[in-house]
Amino acid sequence: MIPLPDPLYIALQRLLPQHLLSRLAGQVADCRRPWARNLLIRAAIHRYSIDLGEAAESDWRRYDSFNEFFTRALREGARPLAGNERTLVSPADGTLSAAGILRDDCALQAKGHALPLPALLGETGSRLAALRGGSFATIYLSPRDYHRVHLPLAGRLLAANYLPGRLFSVNPRTDAALPGLYAGNERLVCWFATDWGEIAVVMVGALLVAGIETRWQGYYRPGLQHRRQFDAEDLALAFDRGAELGRFRFGSTVIVLTPPGMVLTATAGAQIRTGQALGTA
Repeated sequence: MIPLPDPLYIALQRLLPQHLLSRLAGQVADCRRPWARNLLIRAAIHRYSIDLGEAAESDWRRYDSFNEFFTRALREGARPLAGNERTLVSPADGTLSAAGILRDDCALQAKGHALPLPALLGETGSRLAALRGGSFATIYLSPRDYHRVHLPLAGRLLAANYLPGRLFSVNPRTDAALPGLYAGNERLVCWFATDWGEIAVVMVGALLVAGIETRWQGYYRPGLQHRRQFDAEDLALAFDRGAELGRFRFGSTVIVLTPPGMVLTATAGAQIRTGQALGTA
């Protein structure tokens, strides 16, 4: 099949009922009828060459739904943590599509597109100021990747802010063709207090991503919520480095932002796995 030119590819996505399609995808993914579940799981394994060798349950027939299969856990020890408590580790499996220093309140993404942090984070105050001169890493999860998200540094949850938006497909092609993609899509911005300052972990939604789940607030359904803030200051929700935070119900992107003092060691374009080193405090 001949691929569509980029302008037409983006225009088609604008015309789609993005949130409705994503919610329908969620209903299909949760279907427990054996014929539907088996059809979807077998098709995904074949289409994306999914390896179940590291999964806690390696027999795809044992999953009750496609969503359970897609958000599968890994066996114990499959993702050892690199370094020590000073080591910033990857929150997810995927491709490190961009990484670098935050300059002028922006993170540079594909083709040098500037991603403004106020728009991405929904912040203009002290939290944004504390990130200036810090570092960022953008990790793209393909459909074949492990889809749970983990904490890069030990920390205490301060807030989790859901920011509504569109649901364009999140992949290298759309990222390159649509400036501001991550700041325009719906996303969940999670803030953690660490020994090296506050860090942000941003889980970005996308077309056919049937929602984002977290350990503290459950399931965010696409397009059905207005801006929503979860203030965890009084709950003392502390997580170890590498602890699971949540999961995507299909592929998308995680962006990690840190204050100054983090030296990045990973390079953009590399394949990376949960627990591998991104940098050192």
